[in-house]
Amino acid sequence: MNIEKFSYDNKMPRLFAMACVFWGAVGMLLGVIAAFQLAFPVLNFSEYLPHLAFGRLRPVHTNAVIFAFVGNGIFTAIYYAIPRLLKTSMWNNTLSKIHFWGWQTIIVLAAVTLLMGYTTGKEYAELEWPIDILITLIWVVFGVNMFGTILTRRERHLYVAIWFFIASWVTVAMLHIVNSFEMPVSLFKSYSWYAGVQDALVQWWYGHNAVAFFLTTPYLGLMYYFLPKAANRPVYSYRLSIVHFWSLIFIYIWAGPHHLLYTALPDWAQSLGTAFSIMLILPSWGGMLNGLFTLRGAWDKVREDPILKFFVVAVTCYGMATFEGPLLSLKNVNAISHYSDWTVAHVHIGALGWNGFLTFGMMYWLIPRLYNTQLYSKKLASQHFWIGTLGILLYAIPMYWSAFRSYFMMKAFTPEGQLQYQFMDIVQTIVPFYIIRAIGGTIFLIGVFMMIYNLVKTAKQGSFVESETGEAPPLEKNYVAPSNSIWHSFIERKPVLLLVLSLIVVGIGGLIEIVPTFLVKENIPTIASVKPYTPLELQGRDIYLREGCYNCHSQMIRPFRYEVKRYGEYSKAGEFVFDHPFQWGSKRTGPDLARVGGKYGDSWHFNHMLEPQSMAPGSIMPSYPFLFDKDIDKASTNSKIHAMRKMGVPYPNGYESIAVADLEKQAKQIATGLKENKIEISEDKEIVALIAYLQRLGKDIKLKK
Repeated sequence: MNIEKFSYDNKMPRLFAMACVFWGAVGMLLGVIAAFQLAFPVLNFSEYLPHLAFGRLRPVHTNAVIFAFVGNGIFTAIYYAIPRLLKTSMWNNTLSKIHFWGWQTIIVLAAVTLLMGYTTGKEYAELEWPIDILITLIWVVFGVNMFGTILTRRERHLYVAIWFFIASWVTVAMLHIVNSFEMPVSLFKSYSWYAGVQDALVQWWYGHNAVAFFLTTPYLGLMYYFLPKAANRPVYSYRLSIVHFWSLIFIYIWAGPHHLLYTALPDWAQSLGTAFSIMLILPSWGGMLNGLFTLRGAWDKVREDPILKFFVVAVTCYGMATFEGPLLSLKNVNAISHYSDWTVAHVHIGALGWNGFLTFGMMYWLIPRLYNTQLYSKKLASQHFWIGTLGILLYAIPMYWSAFRSYFMMKAFTPEGQLQYQFMDIVQTIVPFYIIRAIGGTIFLIGVFMMIYNLVKTAKQGSFVESETGEAPPLEKNYVAPSNSIWHSFIERKPVLLLVLSLIVVGIGGLIEIVPTFLVKENIPTIASVKPYTPLELQGRDIYLREGCYNCHSQMIRPFRYEVKRYGEYSKAGEFVFDHPFQWGSKRTGPDLARVGGKYGDSWHFNHMLEPQSMAPGSIMPSYPFLFDKDIDKASTNSKIHAMRKMGVPYPNGYESIAVADLEKQAKQIATGLKENKIEISEDKEIVALIAYLQRLGKDIKLKK
């Protein structure tokens, strides 16, 4: 038999592992800072470091943890596992290097641009259009290299981990491209091509499935490879892994609308999201049990081995999160959880427990092998495990408590039928929980630094193995499958077929949910009184997006008695037809703003942005003094109006020529009104534009009345 020799390159897995650990520490540090900022607003340092205020820092934190920490963790696993599973070298080392440095460049560009305020205002998809294009190119490079490796393999059947890697690659590509359709205005400014309800559906179809196919399915591939390796046992059930894979990727894609229950999204789409979310329990728990049952007979080893401890808790957290997700999609439960800290706790059980602990276990297993040595300190790794577990508990439990406390206070009425608590009363009662949450995050971060120390010492005591040799026979040209092989083994031998089938399976749900929302006009009824934003209001809206106000404020009043009583008439789908992007929000750290227009005078908004606590005692909102010094970017007005008109916003033909004049006229009216209240401010300042936008919110519906 002809035996071929080849080598496994360890340089790329090491680079991605180093990047994963570094960015993980950075991303989690930013998360701790943001957590303390919510508890202590003075830590925003708005006067001195406006770029580090919570509204700009929070998306940097989420992007760093998702795409830098978890992303590099995925690539570490793929570049180490796929060659060994397929008995071949990576297809092209140059593409590997382009992938690594391209991805790190994207991370740096993302951090810099988000801190500078360049954002699309769409959660988990905040990056502007040039970076979106770069992401697409690097993702294609990665895919070409991965599939080139698969097609030149010496192992005929594809192991289950590779199924999940393939499905993740093709689905993330689809999600990113569809959600990133934007109308560029300038190099770092664009508007989402979709508006209002349509934008909300596409965004959460993307947002939920970014969690599904970036934070979950590739990490299931990681679990299926590293957990059996660490336990030195085969996967519990091959047939269960088949059911797990296909049912999971088919059902997951439908669940996005459960983020939009009780909103202006059509009821049929909400119901679909709920139904498929509930069904999602079965494949998710099938995967969890497949992972845990792989350790059958090895529990004595689990008690002694910190790596397996990390893996067990990670898989358990996966099971908890994938039970809680369907639970939160039930309308009666979602009424409590949406816009509350419950969702924050849920997300971090997944991020810290599932992604974090699985990554830590992988690093503790992988680094000693890359350096041909033993782990420097198992005792230190065990201490990291217990410290990390304590950090997760101290993070999550206060957030659950905060969620229920705030919900019951929000909906409390006096015997006379009046709201019992003001919003600021509720905020003050949950600040102690924010402090405990921040302490929990700090403890978790200390564990990360302990791991870094342990891994560095491990590397120093060993010698890096740049490559490992292997040998295997080439694939047989006239292969005949065994007569007792099951039907799925045919798909496992055809990677291109597996890719195409995965795309079809994940595409069905997206098409059925999204297409009717765009083609059936009855789904999004229009309201005659709803008009486009004036040029000044449009500029103010862009300032609102730039400062990340959507991270704390929603613009969606749900049809509940206590919300209508507190905020005004519930929101209608037709109100948002000119919103590029939508601004429904996903968390209420501050009150809803959907009907704030006309509720307060211009001078109130002026003083509130200058010193929030002066107008709302007990507020945890940061101040924005730089808005009073910075001029409105009038030069961009024509381009913004032109872009909006190209997307169907009904500005008159040629309106660009008078847009700046209209802006200046409205700004002068606001500045004059402020002067009457003994407030001197130039009409050219950004605070004037922001006031114009806030005063517009909800007024179109009031005009109808």
